[in-house]
Amino acid sequence: MLVVNVLSCGVLMLCWARHVSHGQQLMPDHNPAMTVSHHAPHNAPCFVDDIFAALRDGVGNNGELTNGSLTLFGICTVSDSSSGSVLLELAKETSRNQRNGLEVLHPTGVLVAEEDDGETLMLTFDLPPSPLLKLNPVLLLAFESPFKGGDVDVTFTSQSLQLNTQSACISGGTEYILLTGNASEGTLHQKWRISVETNSPDMKKSLKDILIGGKPGSNISIIPLLLFSGGTGTDTRHTHVSSSFPASSQTFSFLCELKRFLGDVLPNDHPESPPLQLDSFPSMPPLSLGLSSSETLLAGLINSSSPTVFCFPRWGSISQGHPGQLAMSSALVEEVRQRLEQIGMQIMELIREKEVGHRATERLERLKDFSTLPTKELAAGESQYRAFLLLKALQTVARVYELQRGLRATRADPSNPVRGNVCGLRSLTVSLERRLVGPNTANINNCQGSCAFPLTNANNHAVLLHFYIESGNTDERPPCCVPVAYDPLEVVDLNEDGTYLSIKPDLVAKECGCR
Repeated sequence: MLVVNVLSCGVLMLCWARHVSHGQQLMPDHNPAMTVSHHAPHNAPCFVDDIFAALRDGVGNNGELTNGSLTLFGICTVSDSSSGSVLLELAKETSRNQRNGLEVLHPTGVLVAEEDDGETLMLTFDLPPSPLLKLNPVLLLAFESPFKGGDVDVTFTSQSLQLNTQSACISGGTEYILLTGNASEGTLHQKWRISVETNSPDMKKSLKDILIGGKPGSNISIIPLLLFSGGTGTDTRHTHVSSSFPASSQTFSFLCELKRFLGDVLPNDHPESPPLQLDSFPSMPPLSLGLSSSETLLAGLINSSSPTVFCFPRWGSISQGHPGQLAMSSALVEEVRQRLEQIGMQIMELIREKEVGHRATERLERLKDFSTLPTKELAAGESQYRAFLLLKALQTVARVYELQRGLRATRADPSNPVRGNVCGLRSLTVSLERRLVGPNTANINNCQGSCAFPLTNANNHAVLLHFYIESGNTDERPPCCVPVAYDPLEVVDLNEDGTYLSIKPDLVAKECGCR
């Protein structure tokens, strides 16, 4: 007896909605070579939204596919008109209306059969009633984790595919495979049976790694998605975004775009130390960020210089009542609008200076579109919410770069004692738990260097202690270079009850002294 996990097609694709799987039993006694992949729901934040961003970013400024895009989507050559044209069409579709016209389905059944010549992938979809197709359906195979094998050429054969046979070139940089469906007479296939073969018998192990991780009965290594464009009537099971995420699908997409933007522009320092669990640090009582938030609280946060991270403590626990709105006065909204415009220009200059890339610029422009605050009327609560979070994020980015610039200037100044081994502030980056949307690291700084006379930023006790030890009393501890002033870390938590700000005091060192 074999077991197939049947996934609710309206659930798995929702990055922050609750994931549920059900069991269904099959008895394929006629095929002893059959193995089942228990296709567990993918619980990564923004999983589907990241796919749409990859599709949108797959085309360069000149409207052509880049070499990186070919590798990312397993396209063998630029002349591969089938896969290349599909990617171009999907890129246009996702850019045109922020993916509003593109539907996503996850399979209700996934089965892998081992055969003599290769593997067979069998997928079952719960299709919407009579979709009005605007483009041929596309089967997208997303890798569960980076492919670690060598380069593999794979051939897919199925009556459900356009032209029945399509190829893909898979390497270490491949994250997705695009296969064009054969929508005969404008209809979608409910069941897909696809034969998968490699061009070399020696590659069968790599092929098995691609499909089932190389272990019969293990979790499938790819996540199939069916993409199509068109109307699906009023059946809400097949929508691609969740009405249960904060306030609207625009807020959902905004937060995913914010995650990608922060990943692009923040320094890629990845310490090898274990990630710090922020819940283990004492904090002030959480402050609600919602319609009931006071003007004093919001104004104080706008003027705060503390770094901010954005955290989703419990993936999949966002409820329908999650309030992604603020109710700021017109004066405070105008203050946010002006500050957002100013810091937006500052960050644009930093992006060009750091040569981060045009993707970061495009992401920032999209974030600003999501967070537009009108000048002639009071902005809606959702727009206020997004603009406020964007301002806090950009303030954090600006602070990170200002700190880096200050540390470089200090080290380069020959007259500054920190240039030598004298007590001073040094950069120290630590890993944060992966549940954070961004940033995933924090620069908490540290103090290093000697406390030789004249002591750096010393108090009377440190001065007297120094002279006492210099007089020959070596049994006492000499003055040490330690932090003497700190900034807090602000953590924006989104959970099933709403949006909250947790302030972790004394977490970021900002001044050193000999004590």
